[in-house]
Amino acid sequence: QSRHSLHLGDCAVALARYGGDRHRDLGLAAEQLRLARRHLGRITGHVGAEDVLDVIFRDFCIGK
Repeated sequence: QSRHSLHLGDCAVALARYGGDRHRDLGLAAEQLRLARRHLGRITGHVGAEDVLDVIFRDFCIGK
């Protein structure tokens, strides 16, 4: 599916950035690994707490 292809491409980009950042800034490298994992999770159907919070803040009015 094209959706899978897009997520795999984004995962590959994040992993490439991880390879460049891991010797310079550990925080940036960790963020790239997190993004890569998230893209793979969208293909496999794994939903994490961050995904749930994204939906809540996007679709519901909180604090009003």
